Amino acid sequence: MDHKAQASPLTNTSNNEINQSRRNLLVGSAGAMAAVSLLGFTPIAKAAEAKTLPEYTRWKEASALIVHSANTMETERGAIGSGVVTPSDRLFVRNNLSAPSEEITSDPDAWEVNIEGVQNPRTLTVAELKRLGAETVASVLQCSGNGRAFFPHGASGTQWGVGAAGCAVWTGVPLKDVVSELGGMADGMKYITGTGGEKIPDGLEPKSVMVERSVPVSALETALLAWELNDEAIPLAHGGPLRLVIPGFYGVNNVKYIKNLAFTESQTDAKIQVSGYRVRDVGVSGSPDQPSMWEMNVKSWVTAPLENASTGRAMIYGVAFGGVKALEKVEVSTDGGSNWKQARFLGPDLGPYAWRPFVLAADLNAGEYRIVSRATDVDGDAQPEGRTDNERGYGHNGWKDHGVTVQVM
Repeated sequence: MDHKAQASPLTNTSNNEINQSRRNLLVGSAGAMAAVSLLGFTPIAKAAEAKTLPEYTRWKEASALIVHSANTMETERGAIGSGVVTPSDRLFVRNNLSAPSEEITSDPDAWEVNIEGVQNPRTLTVAELKRLGAETVASVLQCSGNGRAFFPHGASGTQWGVGAAGCAVWTGVPLKDVVSELGGMADGMKYITGTGGEKIPDGLEPKSVMVERSVPVSALETALLAWELNDEAIPLAHGGPLRLVIPGFYGVNNVKYIKNLAFTESQTDAKIQVSGYRVRDVGVSGSPDQPSMWEMNVKSWVTAPLENASTGRAMIYGVAFGGVKALEKVEVSTDGGSNWKQARFLGPDLGPYAWRPFVLAADLNAGEYRIVSRATDVDGDAQPEGRTDNERGYGHNGWKDHGVTVQVM
């Protein structure tokens, strides 16, 4: 995997400018939906029967979600729409442990995070972090196993289709500014290690289940300690009051409820790092010498039409992103990949870590069509046709599996 440091898309602005720019982009409640609609988002119809959501996600739009479990909820492919920003009430949910009590979000500014591996280690409240500055970044949030359902060997874990991903706008203090405030990083540190604040179930050895992840220290250039998601305080379901956000990295590295952040010489010995989220051949156990699920790869998929369309002019929509790199183009094929046409990007470009909705106008006669998309980043890396089979079904970005079959009548 490529672990080159990437140029930061974050911009230094005054608080007034930050608030104004966020509101121009976003997506609160009523104003948010209006903003997203201007970017091409179409609300989906309410389901005939309401789905039951866990209490901590009860505020979400149930008809837009596939409920796999109390800790895993996927955005319906048809609910992704063509908007640049995913509304918070449609954003997928993935927790490795049960979420903490709602009480921790009652006074977000009081939440504390301990910073270690710096010259002057210290515990800071969110209120203190807010006084160090604020920046905003748009970034795709994606589970490592997004696309797992397409693996034929039956990889264990939640059977995600394409909906374990969304594009969100995060606001917080750049981690590098926090480090500067605390006198700089201690010598010899190679990793950023974040520890979540979830309660460890009784009777279990903490390191066997705790959410503690290490990423290369080069991520310091873009990492945030974020307290807002889509212009509102981060809700409990998405890691509030405080979340480590590392643009371009898979979701597991964006540690929720972050309670401890340390710069370390080596990776954590927590199981989730040592053997979890490691890419290995089918049937092979996880180990530290295998690639870790850090930076995301280039990916796209179609969001409409999904099953049926009328003859004549059809507008084919989808979303695409480059992981840690900006996109160069997206191509669409209506014949399963035999012929390709370049699609057009929709909406504003929110930076290299955000996704780009796209559209292609196609004239379709009656019949069956296999519609697929293929994204290419600025370095020329394109989605492969097939998947790389691996034990846990991680990192699937093959364009063939992600296509849809549409009947045109």
